[in-house]
This record gives sequence, structure tokens and C-alpha cells, in this order.
Amino acid sequence: MKLLKKLQFGEKQKEKTPKEPEEKETKKTELEIVCADDPEAYEALYTTMFLYPWKIKESIGEVAEKGDYAIAGGLAIYKGDVEKVKEYFSKYAELTGKRLKILEIPERAVKKAQEYYVKYPETLSVKKK
Repeated sequence: MKLLKKLQFGEKQKEKTPKEPEEKETKKTELEIVCADDPEAYEALYTTMFLYPWKIKESIGEVAEKGDYAIAGGLAIYKGDVEKVKEYFSKYAELTGKRLKILEIPERAVKKAQEYYVKYPETLSVKKK
């Protein structure tokens, strides 16, 4: 079999050249667009803010009482409450041992999140099918 592959029935064996990777133009997310001038805020919000906060039916207080501090912190971002963001994410970080970027720049991150919610209000309403 190998011999047949090498012969290729009279055709010249083509030299295989590695294909150059195609440069894909990646579409930026709405959050990336809002945070284009502040990549640190994007990093802080990427894993902490809710893009669709309307999906959470409980209040911040109810969530915090259950000990779901990451969710409570995400809701505090949505509400624009910097003090609650610090409080809930500090508790979350303490319990998990994780170091969160949002605790380093909470004011800037919450400000960018609020810009996002204003610029993309469709994320705040229930989508009808």
C-alpha cells in the first residue's frame, strides 16, 4: 500500500506545505465593546457580572442569606451598589480563597457595568418568544 501511495499513478508527488492559519476576525462582545478603553474593568466583570440579571428571581438579600455571595455580588453590580459589591465579593473571596479583580477596582468595574446596562437595555428585559 505504501508503494502505491508513493507512485500516485504517474502524477508528480506534490509537496505538502503547511497551511497558514486563517486570520479569523473575532466579533467583540457587547461587554468587550463597553470596556474597550478599560481592559482591567473587563477582566473584573467577565466572571462576576450578569449579562441577563432578569433571570435571577430572588432579591440580593435572599441570595446573600443563602450564602451565595457571588450571585449577590453580581446583583449588586447590576444595582450599581459599590459597597455591596465589596461586601459580597469579599465574603465570597474569603470563603473560596479566590483573588478577585473586582475587589481591586470596584468603582471602575461597577461604572462600566452600568454603562453596559444602559447601552444594551435588551439584556434587562425578558425576551419573548
